[in-house]
Order: sequence, then C-alpha cells, then structure tokens
Amino acid sequence: MTAPSPALGVAVRGVLRDAIEVYRDSPQAVAWLRQHLARFEEPLRVAVAGKVKAGKSTLLNALVGEEIAPTDAGECTRVVTWYQDGPSPKVLMIPRQGQARQLTVSRRDGALVIDLGGTPAERVDRLVVDWPSQSLRTTALIDTPGIASLSADTSARAGAFLVPEDAPAPADAVLYLMRHLHVSDVRFLESFHDRGVSRAAPVNTVAILSRADEIGVGRLDAMGSARQIAGRYRKDEKLRSLCQTVVAVAGLLAQSARTMRQSEFTALQTLAKAEPSETEPLLLSADRFVRDTAGAPLDAEVRGALLERFGVFGVRLAITLIRRGTDDPGRLSAELVKRSGLDELRGVLTSQFTERRDLLKSRSALLALELVLHREPIPASASIAREVERITAGAHEFTELRLLTALRTRVVPLPKDVRSEAERLLGGDGGTPAARLGLDPATDPATLRAAALEALAGWQRRAESPLSDRTQVSTARTLVRTCEGLLAALPR
Repeated sequence: MTAPSPALGVAVRGVLRDAIEVYRDSPQAVAWLRQHLARFEEPLRVAVAGKVKAGKSTLLNALVGEEIAPTDAGECTRVVTWYQDGPSPKVLMIPRQGQARQLTVSRRDGALVIDLGGTPAERVDRLVVDWPSQSLRTTALIDTPGIASLSADTSARAGAFLVPEDAPAPADAVLYLMRHLHVSDVRFLESFHDRGVSRAAPVNTVAILSRADEIGVGRLDAMGSARQIAGRYRKDEKLRSLCQTVVAVAGLLAQSARTMRQSEFTALQTLAKAEPSETEPLLLSADRFVRDTAGAPLDAEVRGALLERFGVFGVRLAITLIRRGTDDPGRLSAELVKRSGLDELRGVLTSQFTERRDLLKSRSALLALELVLHREPIPASASIAREVERITAGAHEFTELRLLTALRTRVVPLPKDVRSEAERLLGGDGGTPAARLGLDPATDPATLRAAALEALAGWQRRAESPLSDRTQVSTARTLVRTCEGLLAALPR
C-alpha cells in the first residue's frame, strides 16, 4: 500500500468540516464529527489485545520502556486503560456514571501503582494515564482487559471496546497477542473485518506470538524456534487474510531489559562469574533456580527476584552474554532487547502503522461519518454521502487496500509468484518505496527508480495481454498506477 498522499487526509478533513456544517442543528452529530476531526491531530491510537495472561501489559511496558501498566491480576487489569504522553504523571478515572476524578499517582519498586480507591472495576468506563514519554508522543497505547476471561463482564468489556456494534473502534490499529494460534483467536480477528471501510483489510492488525521464549521452555535457542513458528503463521492462508504480519516477542525479557537496574546487572554478573558447574544445575528449571541451595552463587531471594523479572530464558541469555564479554549494563540491556524480538516489533509498528497514520485515521473518520449519515439521514446530507462515496471509491489508497484484501483472501486469483510481488507492491511488507520494491532500505534512488520502472513495465504488459481476464487486467491497472505513484515520489 502506498504511503497515503496528503490529498487523502485533506479530502477527509474537508468532508468532515462540510458535514459539521450540514449537521449544525444536531449537537450529538456535531460533537461526534468534531471528535473524529480532532483525531487527525492526535497520536495514532494502538490497542493491545489478547486473552488473559497473554502478556499485554508486559508488552506495553516494554514498548514504553517504563513499568506503567499493572501486570498483576488486580482490579485495574479489568479496565480499559489509555496511556498517552503528558507533561507530568496523572491518572484520571472516568466512571460509567458521574464525574471523572483524578487518582493518586504512586510507584512501588519503580512500577506505577493504580488504586481505584474502592470503586469496583465494573463501574469504571476507562482510565487515562498521562505519562511523560517519547514513545507515547507518536503513539497512544490502549491496554484492554483479557478476552475469554473467566469474568464475563471483563471479556465483554474488551470485545465492546475493540469491536463495538454501532460505532467505529476507538483505536486506529490493534496489536493482537496470542500464545499460539487457537480457533478463538481466529474468531476474534475475523470480527475486525465484518463491515465498513475501516475494517476492509488486515492493514490495521498485527499479531504477536507473545511469551515467545516459553515456546522453547527457556532454552537459549527458544527465540529461534518461536521465529520459525511465527514464519509459518505468516504463510497461513487464513491468518494472512486477518492480520498484516506475525512477530515473535519475549515480552517479559523486553520489559526487564528496558528497565534493568544496576543491582540486577550486578547479580547477573555474579552468576556469570561463577563456575558453570555451579550455575547449570540451577538453570535446569524455574523450581531449581529458586530452591534454597547451599553454596549457590546468590541467595534464593535474589535468584527469585531475577526469575520474576527475566524468566529462565532471560537469566540464561544474560549470563551467556556476560560470559562472552558484554560487561556494561547499557550494552547488555540493548542486546537483550534485540534478542527479545522487541526491535523487530518496533520496526513493524513503524512500517505498518506509523507510516500509514493518515490512511488509518482517514478510514476511521469515514466510518464515523457513514454512521452519522445512516443514523440521521437528512436531505442536506445527500451531497456529503456522494463525497464520501467518491473518496472511498476514488482514493488510490483505498483501491490498494481493497485489492490487498482480495489477493490475500483469494477473491482475485493470481499465480503464487505474481501474487507475492503484487502484495509487496501494495505494501504488504511495509509502505516505503524500498519495502514495496523488495529492496534494502538503504538502496539509492537511482536503483529504486530502475526497479520501479521494471515493475511498471511488467504490470503494463499484464494489463495489455490478451491472455489476461478482466479481473487480472483490473488488478494490473491498479498496480500500474501504484508503480507510477512510486516513480512520481522518487527523486530524479
């Protein structure tokens, strides 16, 4: 999918302003439309979703680089919680009924503690946490309650937020965490794509194989095994039609590596300096590691704290890296983050979400506008409806979006090698010219231009071939326009 042109965002903002004028006598419609107009100026909203114990809050902390999302099973984990950049720490509780009120901000062992002050979770609509963070300036993160929770109210709350029945989702994009691919995961992902331009394709969903280090039972090669499984999932025909990609991440390791303390590094150093004959028996299992063993390099309490923070895999990996010469906390932290899969995930978020910010927001805005037109049909809104239809049908970004979905769901059949090229050109692997052309990000403009010209010529031949049927001709023409757009965007 090409990076959305400024014209798309301008057009959608324009039709929203026109609709606000047309519906000026309807305070509810005006407030709704103004809210979606304002969303263009806000950071991208990304929801973190998944089953109970999938590691949602842990991954959110890893992305932010601070422990601001509670990871225990307390009341707060049953409430939808928004995390956004702010000048100073602040927690606002918005109840289902009554006035919003500010909660006390406190930290325990470096982690943010949120106390609902006796208010039952079922009476809270959402929490809004302001936190000074570079990570949150471009992307607001939304922690959702566990899907398929033992509490029907908690599970329903997550579903109602992520897939509301009568409104566009509050989030622009979704990170869906799963331990492994289960039929309930497929059903939930399918619910994102049931109606409207905002749910026309898997472009706004990334699946994450979470707690990936546990797949290999904490072995040093655990992440390699997890990446292989994620690769198989990426090739699964059903899953390809429901999400943009699948990434393996060891969330606990990523969180602890980004928030590592000097005392933890010192403890890991102590283990690394001990004889392997002393440490290897401890690392056979979590139970052995925390057992009160005479002569162990560290006392059981310290080992237990390390296990809680890093897991068996993280401790093993850290010890190995230190023994290989990583003797600085900063270097160790960076290496653990890299091996956790978090860097790969952040790259995916940039290529699949951040680069498509205007496209994702435009889709949400148009769905919101379609809802107003459906709920409050008035004679003056006919021109607005025509403009929405013109933008949806005419914007090349949406044409590409529909084609990408059609290719992944086999509505448009193409030979496998040709389909792979088409999906890549449409942005299946990222929105930059290099990603769409299958080249290295550092490729020079002249090489990019040559590759785009070659792709253009190939799709022109398909569009003009007498052997191509009507569907293939239409597909080829869309890709010709995509290649022309690439060439126009590249410097000569």
